[in-house]
Amino acid sequence: MRIGLYPGTFDPVTLGHLDIIQRAATLVDRLVIGVAINRDKGPMFDLDERVAMLEEECARITAAEVLVHPFDNLLIDCAHDVGATVIVRGLRAVADFEYEFQMVGMNRALDSSVETVFLMADARRQAIASKLVKEIARLGGDVSKFVSPAVKARLIEKLGERRG
Repeated sequence: MRIGLYPGTFDPVTLGHLDIIQRAATLVDRLVIGVAINRDKGPMFDLDERVAMLEEECARITAAEVLVHPFDNLLIDCAHDVGATVIVRGLRAVADFEYEFQMVGMNRALDSSVETVFLMADARRQAIASKLVKEIARLGGDVSKFVSPAVKARLIEKLGERRG
């Protein structure tokens, strides 16, 4: 069984993330979505909320078994934990590649048996970043082009909680 790991913070999950997830699911038998706890980023949504959003959004994917797995350790250790031999990373722009290039080098030094594959974001989704989606929502803009209706509702609810 070929197991892939697609890691990220997913705060929140965007249509860009879902595009990569759907396409990655066609390449493996099981795709594990690794949700990084990453306290340094100060996520808007807590870990349970991010996991729940991903589980809801990925429920319709049938190309592979899709599991959501929170992690708070090295990415390569998470890959070992879930039995992944492939790490899937999405690229939006050249700037992403520089960071990802360094990460691949470090991960290969830690375990050369785990391969990393890059999927380019669909051209219509390349500008989408969770950070920008949150900023647009905070300032009252419409995020419908960037997230699913369910995630949009969660963003609006979360922002209402913060204002109240």
